[in-house]
Amino acid sequence: MKLHLFLFLAAGTALLAASLLLLAGPAPAQVFGSHNSNAPVTFDAGRIEVQDRADRVVLSGAVRVEQAGMTLNSARMTVAYRSVGGIEIDRIDASGGVTIRKAGDTATGNVAIYDLNRRLITLIGNVTLTQGANRLSGGRVIIDLASGRSTIDGRSTGGSSVGTQDSSGRVSGTFTVPQRKN
Repeated sequence: MKLHLFLFLAAGTALLAASLLLLAGPAPAQVFGSHNSNAPVTFDAGRIEVQDRADRVVLSGAVRVEQAGMTLNSARMTVAYRSVGGIEIDRIDASGGVTIRKAGDTATGNVAIYDLNRRLITLIGNVTLTQGANRLSGGRVIIDLASGRSTIDGRSTGGSSVGTQDSSGRVSGTFTVPQRKN
């Protein structure tokens, strides 16, 4: 009797969970999710300066960096690396009209810091995050490439409104709504 009751409750719970998933509809897509930060990095720039003693490379002039389908464009970038049996890139700092694109997702800002070890991209100053017709704006966005989660703050530094479009330090946005039949 106890076994039949247990199986009945388990089947009922599974049916309820499946029903809730169907009612919820499709899960929202993750922005820049599942990015391979271990993929090779290629670049194109008007000028390159190798600062070997400082373990960095400075790129300027319509810089374009690509990695695993993600493209980072800006006026200037500094690439920090270390030499350990080969060159390993640790961080890319970009400034001047920064745009990041991957599979229909776009993020823009004044400055970007891509920490390859932590798999985080931080954009600061007049940031926008666009996915299809959905758009968010604020002062700073942190994109976690491992999880696809993005966090947007209204203020560039979390404490002052310097460099943001909205001096109130608020995040604004527009989300599309599926058209429903009346």
